[in-house]
Amino acid sequence: MPAPVNSFKAALQSGGDLLTGLWVALANPHSAEICAGAGFDWILIDAEHGPNDIPLIAAQLAAVTRHPAHPVVRLPVGEPWLIKQALDIGAQTLMIPMVETAAQAELLAKALRYPPDGIRGMGASLGRASNFGRITDYAETANDQVCLIAQIESRLGVQNAEAILATDGVDAVLIGPADLAADIGYRGKVTVPEVMETVEALIGKIKAAGKPAGIMTGDPEMIALARRAGVRFMANGTDTGLLGKAAATMAAEMRNPQAASKGGASSGSTGY
Repeated sequence: MPAPVNSFKAALQSGGDLLTGLWVALANPHSAEICAGAGFDWILIDAEHGPNDIPLIAAQLAAVTRHPAHPVVRLPVGEPWLIKQALDIGAQTLMIPMVETAAQAELLAKALRYPPDGIRGMGASLGRASNFGRITDYAETANDQVCLIAQIESRLGVQNAEAILATDGVDAVLIGPADLAADIGYRGKVTVPEVMETVEALIGKIKAAGKPAGIMTGDPEMIALARRAGVRFMANGTDTGLLGKAAATMAAEMRNPQAASKGGASSGSTGY
């Protein structure tokens, strides 16, 4: 029995419709499962800015398995030992932030793959990746199913984009416009012309290299630009943002019963 097919990687490579995603940072299996069943093509379990660790990520991966949304795991850093742990608990697609050089990209690509193509350590039979050893040829087939998404979100990363994209084993690139804008000198201002032009040009470079381009942004202008430029996968919000907005809406409606009666209950439920 081979390693499970990475449906997200296959969808990225095949072209087609935009793959919609949601950032999941609450570090909770229940909320991850709710989000995974909402209709997105993928969710991102965020361990860079969310309070996640390996056991919490493992619990969320287990919780979302019955839903079609593919779980992408973003690690806080691209350390090979952490990549190995994330893969062994069952993550197939990893996103690594702040990739800035071809040498860094090459190390990441090797860390995801078993020898002779990489440096991933043997021992997956101890974890969920191989169904605890029940997938007997996991190590022989896993390399084809892992997916590395490199985040380019700095001026240095943009400068080295062609070399990063040419690195064997980099499967896709996601642009982080918020960090990129801050690094350029426009913190919190992703729609200034220089940032918009940089993002559009970077999407063009990614597509020219034959790689899928992605972006995370909630800004309407940046969303429109990304769609026009042809990104393959996109996230426009977070679970924390959705919860905060819904909670604030309900609080406001409870203070204004007339508005609440016109708009209906925000909770989507009539009882508990």
